Amino acid sequence: MTVTYDPKHPKYFDEWDLRGELTRVYDLCHGCRLCVSLCPSFPTLFDLIDAKDGAVEELTPAEQDQVVDECYQCKLCYVKCPYTPPHEWELDFPRLMLRAEAVGTRQHSTVKDKLTTQMLGRTDLLGKLATTTPRLANATVGKPGSTIRKTMEKVVGVAAERVLPPYAKTRFSTWFRKRRPSLGRPPQAKVTVFPTCLVEYSNPAVGQDLVKVYERNGVSCGLPDKIGCCGAPWLHSGDFDHFTKEAARNVEVLAAAVRAGNDIVVPQPTCGYVLKRDYPEYLGTDDAKLVGAHTYDASEYLWRLHKGDGTELDTKFEGEVPETTAYHVPCHLQAQNIGLRSRDLLKLTGTKVKLVQKCSGIDGMWGFRADNYELSRKVIKPLVAGIEAADADVVVGDCHLANGAINQETGRVPQHPLQQLARAYGIAPEEE
Repeated sequence: MTVTYDPKHPKYFDEWDLRGELTRVYDLCHGCRLCVSLCPSFPTLFDLIDAKDGAVEELTPAEQDQVVDECYQCKLCYVKCPYTPPHEWELDFPRLMLRAEAVGTRQHSTVKDKLTTQMLGRTDLLGKLATTTPRLANATVGKPGSTIRKTMEKVVGVAAERVLPPYAKTRFSTWFRKRRPSLGRPPQAKVTVFPTCLVEYSNPAVGQDLVKVYERNGVSCGLPDKIGCCGAPWLHSGDFDHFTKEAARNVEVLAAAVRAGNDIVVPQPTCGYVLKRDYPEYLGTDDAKLVGAHTYDASEYLWRLHKGDGTELDTKFEGEVPETTAYHVPCHLQAQNIGLRSRDLLKLTGTKVKLVQKCSGIDGMWGFRADNYELSRKVIKPLVAGIEAADADVVVGDCHLANGAINQETGRVPQHPLQQLARAYGIAPEEE
């Protein structure tokens, strides 16, 4: 049994060794149970162990794997677990689950499993193709429950009933390079925008409002060539080869931007987490650590300006400000331990913010897989109840994937916090 979360370790892909480590960690979790409310993995684990009168070592490989399958990498273990490294027990449940996924991917994945991973992982390829004919792409795969979607579910394992992010007519990078930069005040900082595939291909309006809000506050924005998906779909599916390839490509470009005096801002919390934590962890290079140290969530960076020494945020909001706002706090934002900066920014505008701190059940691409779809819908029920209880004028959330699930379950269309901030400044949205 080896305590390792490093894919380069000689025992990392040893299944017998992995089974021993799963037993060790499951026993520790069983004795603590602090994470019982976080995700389906823990209630399942505890029920399985209780059925065996506490004999963790009697769990079968299939029972161990059920716990793995129900982990959707929300990362909230890092918020609650008292035993994460540098504790002597070195209990890192999310990374152990990734190790188990990687072993399963390498040794037991079916043809359909591989097709699902390829479908969900190649976001740049699909985005580039779909945005050339967005109407056709959206009409073809955008209708849940259609014959095409049911066929996709059978062939590539993407849930037929899941609402997928639509593709945009104009990609964010296309808009960015055609725009005319205009700082609203003397320059305070320079940033490189890591738009994420969701902003680049599906919701460029988020990136557009980010740039306009930043420029209003004297922050010069750049967008380098040759960056792409952060690689989270590959990582969460246990495909380290594809993940490290994507990560290394991005790190090379982003590290050069940092050395040129830029910080990196990310408008999606999952991708921000990957750049901050996973790149340094899994690549381990000085450049990856440099990128991680200079990466900020988009709202986090604005709050640093507001509270900084010699920098400031424009707090004159003369545009549209709703009376009440329901703000969904994404799991991957909580796991960054940076505070609720989107909430803090929105409060500056004068709106009354009502927090809804429940999981959306999407978490990367987990909720898009057909095998997880029904469980995902159960996970989101407390979030739906929280939004309904808030009864706010608008709903906002940092995560585009979570916002899509909220839209599917409630019929409400959430905005990104920076979009609401832009409207509060009186910045009009672009027309698609």
